[in-house]
Amino acid sequence: MSRDGEATDATEAGDADAVEEPPVDTGDAEAPAGGADTPSHRPATAAIHAGWDDGPAARSRSPPIHQSASFGFPSAEAAAETYALREQRDVYTRISNPTTRALERRLAALSGGTDAVATNSGMAAVDTITTVLAQAGDNVVAGAEMYGGTSSYLANTASRRGVELRAVETTEPDAYAAAIDEDTAYVHVETLANPSVATPDLAAVAEVAHDHAVPLVVDNTFATPALCRPIDHGADIVWSSTTKWLHGAGTTIGGVIVDGGTFPWDHPDADYAELSGENPAFGFDFVERFGDRAFGAVARHRGVRALGNAQSPFDAWQTLQGVNTLPTRMERHCENTRRVAEHLREHPDVAWVRYPGFADHPTHDAAAEYLDDFGSVVVFGIEGGYEAGVAFCEAVETISFVANIGDARSLVVHPASTTHAQLDEAAQREAGVTPDLLRLSVGLEDPADICRDVDQAIETAVATASDGGASS
Repeated sequence: MSRDGEATDATEAGDADAVEEPPVDTGDAEAPAGGADTPSHRPATAAIHAGWDDGPAARSRSPPIHQSASFGFPSAEAAAETYALREQRDVYTRISNPTTRALERRLAALSGGTDAVATNSGMAAVDTITTVLAQAGDNVVAGAEMYGGTSSYLANTASRRGVELRAVETTEPDAYAAAIDEDTAYVHVETLANPSVATPDLAAVAEVAHDHAVPLVVDNTFATPALCRPIDHGADIVWSSTTKWLHGAGTTIGGVIVDGGTFPWDHPDADYAELSGENPAFGFDFVERFGDRAFGAVARHRGVRALGNAQSPFDAWQTLQGVNTLPTRMERHCENTRRVAEHLREHPDVAWVRYPGFADHPTHDAAAEYLDDFGSVVVFGIEGGYEAGVAFCEAVETISFVANIGDARSLVVHPASTTHAQLDEAAQREAGVTPDLLRLSVGLEDPADICRDVDQAIETAVATASDGGASS
């Protein structure tokens, strides 16, 4: 839906708001159908119907859980063709599974991608991307304002494999250009940075990356495809933690990688051995065989297949239940967040508030351009600094003090002492984290109840900080 609520006829060809499922190549008449002939739908419809068309046998209207480790072959010839990747069928759940594929197709459709691969966590998604795109001696150029787990992974885990993190000013396209060289594997940004909620100029960063024959990878966790489809703005690969708003109930860990089908992996100035040329494991060219689904195929067969980090069918089924209501939930999340942000801005003991929907937010214009709404996270600081921030988290009652976001419940955390604690203070500030910053993920409760809890927690926190931590 456009921000002004105007609706157009989604049945017309080329409707920008309609989403169309990626092509499904099952290679097996008996494999669960993926809805390849499903017509284009607007997001609220695709969130419920995309990726599943009842199945050929049981005719189940909702995708069932295929709780099976393996799947039978119709013949020895079919088995050989499948393992050579000349035919596509479910063989082993570590590689693919009908229930998981339903989730993947649905998220690919919502995101405007050609294919998707579900992983067992968001961190597994970024690890898979890095594994297939980068090798020892390469670097990743990333906007510095990012989730602490991503920063720690790139700086402390990928680095052990010889991959260097080059963190640059998130909102400066020229900074990315200056950092990219012939060894850059990919450029990385977040649509809404965690926790600073900064939005980079996606199109400008994409142009910089593409000028250097490098793909743009975007973490779309905070926005979800309900608010932003980065592929429409130049991203080549999108990943998200499905644990958050995509699932929405805080019970199931997962991640997803969406292939935009846009990057020319065989570009003469690019060097992606897993995708273009003779693949080191399979001996054929993935671009020639899979075309605009090449990255998705490589992520599956050279990433999750080897790493063992595929999403389980039960977790995929759980996440499908959440995706059904994603567009509707995000509308309420965003509405509640604006009301809470406005309440915080008027509170006398709140030192500052950062919310992309406010005109004075540093990246408000970019957020207005790239997002259909401003998300459901607001960050703020209260009088009393670090001590008051910690005390606020301990004082909440309706709001939950947990290191998560995107739940039906409102959630708060103090990043400097938790999610970004592995970074020193200088690195925290580079990531947009100040000692007093509180990250509030606004849930689906009545906003009046959320604001009431905010008020009592602030009162307690300010008193605690003024007493040097003695109040309880």
